[in-house]
Amino acid sequence: MDAINDWLLTWGDHLWTWVVLPVVVLLGLYFTLRSGVVQFRLIPEMFRTLTDKTPRDASGQPQSVSAFQAFTISAASRVGVGNIAGVGTAIAVGGPGAVFWMWLMAFVGGASSFIESSLAQLFKVREKGAFRGGPAYYMERGLKARWMGIVFAVILIVCFPFAFSSLQANTIAATVTATIGGDLPWLPWVVGGAVAVLTGLVVFGGVRRIASVTQFLVPLMALGYLLLGLIVVALHADRIGPVFAEIFTNAWGTEEVLGATLGVIIMQGVKRGMFSNEAGLGSAPNAGASAAVTHPVKQGLVQTLGVYFDTFLVCSITAFIILVSVPDLAGAERGIGLTQGALTSTLGAWSSVALSVIIFLLAFSSILGNYYYGESNIEFITRRPSVLAGYRALVVVAVFAGSVVGADLVWNLADGVMGLMALTNLIAIALLSGIAFRLLKDYTAQRRAGLDPVFTRAVLPDVTGIACWEDELTVTGPIDLPTRDRQAAKHRDNLHQGER
Repeated sequence: MDAINDWLLTWGDHLWTWVVLPVVVLLGLYFTLRSGVVQFRLIPEMFRTLTDKTPRDASGQPQSVSAFQAFTISAASRVGVGNIAGVGTAIAVGGPGAVFWMWLMAFVGGASSFIESSLAQLFKVREKGAFRGGPAYYMERGLKARWMGIVFAVILIVCFPFAFSSLQANTIAATVTATIGGDLPWLPWVVGGAVAVLTGLVVFGGVRRIASVTQFLVPLMALGYLLLGLIVVALHADRIGPVFAEIFTNAWGTEEVLGATLGVIIMQGVKRGMFSNEAGLGSAPNAGASAAVTHPVKQGLVQTLGVYFDTFLVCSITAFIILVSVPDLAGAERGIGLTQGALTSTLGAWSSVALSVIIFLLAFSSILGNYYYGESNIEFITRRPSVLAGYRALVVVAVFAGSVVGADLVWNLADGVMGLMALTNLIAIALLSGIAFRLLKDYTAQRRAGLDPVFTRAVLPDVTGIACWEDELTVTGPIDLPTRDRQAAKHRDNLHQGER
């Protein structure tokens, strides 16, 4: 078993160092330049579109989940133990400088996130009263490569609902065990059983139940964790300036931390940053495609905001909890233990209990988000109800198993599979990015004219494979803003009144 673990670790490191990292950086920079730095330029639009009303069908019911609910589903997957354990590992191995590379890659990756989620919206399909989409769908419909979509779907299913969800459950069990203390070998089994039951109750209820649960959990867990972090930082206010200095100076290897080289610092920041915010990974578009919006770019912007929410808020607060509380990282414990120790050293034992509750919310919401990603891709491969039921049962089993087994092997396997998943998705969005740039041009033209943008497939008459936008407007040919103004206003009224 140790030999397999070592092989997976070596293979994953080579894949990330020589293949995934260069592709992530180069494509992120290309998307940033071609889009006119969309991830910065349209930040106000991100907040505006987050609160858009959900378009309704003829019966007056929401067409699917709202833009905000899709945001919370993706945030549920993004904001998990990677924000606490992953950041702790990155800092323990790469030092404070790893945080800088997390920030930088979140900004660059924001452009990749915009591209992938806009494409997911464009090529989504309607199934059983809800929208489905994601990389597998735009590979099939945009690239005409169903085989590539199936390969991606299989990789995602292995990576997210099984490997990553097992890790989330493992972290819940480990944190509860550490908080209660004592030699209780049966405790992980009890915790695993409880989490598995809760998971089953939600996932067998479908996407709308997942959306309603995550809509409640995500803001609650984020506020609770940020509040704890702000208290810790405030109590060490004199350390804020030195911590910023350490982050920036160590990012370039000007100071050695635990013997870390510049390459190790960068790799830890990029890998753990992508694990946390998922920009360009191909997971968040599965949630982005589920939203009912009037223009694909709206969800692209919302999902980019999700990257910022994850990294600049949640990951950063973890980094500051650690760095203001533990000035000397020599011999620092990796993962969740480093964060937990930093909290208790400042706030006392009660904070360990509070962190356990927060980690449960973080990890459980991630399990739900991971499940949804898998369901969307299971239904891309096959629509047989028995397969979906079997998948749901296996997810519950994986959650239980993850609570009671060791995590090292699964972590290393998940890292390698995540690299393959990111590479497959990045190739696809690079080939389809020209369409996303045309969508952005259409969106910004409407906004400059003072409109709430509405998309019709007639805007892209040469693009095939678009399934859900054919009846939106009766516009043909190039954009005619006066006509679009009148028709879009009528269309929005109809959507909001359920009179389509």
